[in-house]
Amino acid sequence: MRVSVRGFDIYKTYLNATQQAELVSAVRQVAETAPMFSPETPYGKPMSVRMTSAGAVGWYADRSGYRYATKHPSGVDWPPIPGAVLDVWHAVTGLERAPDCCLINYYGEDARMGMHQDKDEADFSWPVLSVSLGDAGLFRIGNTSRGGRTESLWLESGDVVVMGGDARLTYHGVDRIRFGSSTLLPKGGRINLTCRVVS
Repeated sequence: MRVSVRGFDIYKTYLNATQQAELVSAVRQVAETAPMFSPETPYGKPMSVRMTSAGAVGWYADRSGYRYATKHPSGVDWPPIPGAVLDVWHAVTGLERAPDCCLINYYGEDARMGMHQDKDEADFSWPVLSVSLGDAGLFRIGNTSRGGRTESLWLESGDVVVMGGDARLTYHGVDRIRFGSSTLLPKGGRINLTCRVVS
């Protein structure tokens, strides 16, 4: 089922249980090469999510700001984006162009993501694809500028979201996790994959 909220196309339960498990396995393989880490914001506070990336570049943050980097903080190259992730990207977006980065965020019980825009990319005409795995997350959608009325909905395991067009620079965030709402991850929590064209 596809619903649209403020230009965000949300495909509910797009991935079945087998596909979800395949993606989790692929994420684990990425994390073996490029382990999860908690980046520090430019304000000196560690982010509550842990993250890693796959692709030509990975998203990174520290006191110097938010940006894409060609290597993991350990110095290793980011692993290639798993084929199972690329399959979802091509099927949902309809694009032949592959993403340059798949950012992998892990949300524990108390993790959240403040309202933000995805604006570190060079060309905003390309969409951002988001995949939810594991526990449900309360996703909040705002406006193209900070403030104003927002709308919230629960993203559950297997849901896929496309942020494109007018929604590409809309503020959005994750307010909380419904910890233990899914059995996909043995220790609980939520994995979010976001695929972006960076260059």
